[in-house]
Amino acid sequence: FLDKAAVVKAGTEVSDHSTRNPWRLCTVTQVEEVKCILRLLPIWLCTIIYSVVFTQMASLFVVQGAAMKTTVFAFHIPPASMSSFDILSVAFFIFLYRRLIFPCYLRVRGKSMTQLQRMGAGLVIGATAMVCAGTVEVYRLKHTNKGSDEPSSLSILWQIPQYALIGASEVFMYVGQLEFFNGQAPDGLKSFGSALCMTSISFGNYFSTIIVNIVMQFTTTNNSPGWIPGNLNEGHLDRFYFLLALLAVTDLLVYVGCAMWYKGISLEERGCAAQAEEGIQCV
Repeated sequence: FLDKAAVVKAGTEVSDHSTRNPWRLCTVTQVEEVKCILRLLPIWLCTIIYSVVFTQMASLFVVQGAAMKTTVFAFHIPPASMSSFDILSVAFFIFLYRRLIFPCYLRVRGKSMTQLQRMGAGLVIGATAMVCAGTVEVYRLKHTNKGSDEPSSLSILWQIPQYALIGASEVFMYVGQLEFFNGQAPDGLKSFGSALCMTSISFGNYFSTIIVNIVMQFTTTNNSPGWIPGNLNEGHLDRFYFLLALLAVTDLLVYVGCAMWYKGISLEERGCAAQAEEGIQCV
């Protein structure tokens, strides 16, 4: 269907000295660029749910940490400072991927892991992080006096695994995502690939807010405080984490289907499109 935009019709012939109307006739390269962008959109949509998972690190993880025991050996640990374990995890897993995971995968499979496979691994680890966070919240509630707003006796250090898993998922998802979009974006729209990564994170923040509002709307009926009240001791933040894990798993299934359907564009195809525009037959 899109190829019709590059077909010369009656009344759209362009002579050597006339100016082509871009709204009436497009070049083959422009048509191929639009096809590239449209093929990327399903993959891009599947990355938004991961960004919803990722944004919990800067929001509900901190709120959860504030409701836990923040003193370790007489030292006070600010809940927001726990994100340093995410940074350490990113550095560690980048090293681990380059030195161990990549060589082992190459030795076993005979080829390197594709960007789409790395993004899928990031989704799996992200869902695991939500399960881990929900499990920590279950035990936090067990070590809390119901009806009290006092912090739980469970140490904030129990949050380290969920931060570490988020960091590990970043290495696979965001690095693979950036390489994938930049590699598959048309040559004339390379900045569009980076923009897709940033908009995925932005939409993830917006969707996180929407999901929280919807959850609170449905869980605050009959005078119930809801899953995420001001006093977490009266809520069920664990259920919210498990809900996000379920959404991530569902998103993963959709993503696998989109990744199997996706047909990447090669450098040869780009060269053929450019030659066709110049009237040269591609062999």
